[in-house]
Amino acid sequence: MVEFLGQGWRFPIQVNGRGGLDWSSGQEAIAEAIWIILATPRRSRIMAPEFGCGIHDFVFAPNNAATRATIESEVQTALIRWEPRVDVLRVAAIGQTDAPNTLLIEVEYRIRANNAARNIVYPFYINEGPA
Repeated sequence: MVEFLGQGWRFPIQVNGRGGLDWSSGQEAIAEAIWIILATPRRSRIMAPEFGCGIHDFVFAPNNAATRATIESEVQTALIRWEPRVDVLRVAAIGQTDAPNTLLIEVEYRIRANNAARNIVYPFYINEGPA
C-alpha cells in the first residue's frame, strides 16, 4: 500500500526513541498532509507563498453563516489544489454553542488509490471582529 499512497516524515516531526525520525505512510500520511494544508496560512512559506489554506484570513471575521460558507469554500479549494491523492466529498464548518469562537471543520474525503472513505475534523478558532 505504501507504494501508491506515499511515505514521509510523521507530523509533527519529532525524534523517536532510537534517535531517528518516525515515518508515516498510507492513509495516515494523507491525513497528516491534509492537516498540514489546513494549518498553513497562505503567504507563510517564502518559497511557496500560494501553499496552504485561506481560512486564516478569517481569524477576525464574524462567526456567521457567510463566514462559515466562505471557510468551507476555502478548505475545498485548498484540498483540491494541494492534495491530489483524494477526492473531497464534503466540507462543513460547524459552529459550537458552548465555544462560540470555535468552528469544527469536518472534511470527508475518498482516497483515490483505494476508494477508502475517511474524515478529519480540524478545529479553527476565530476571534470575532465587529459585526
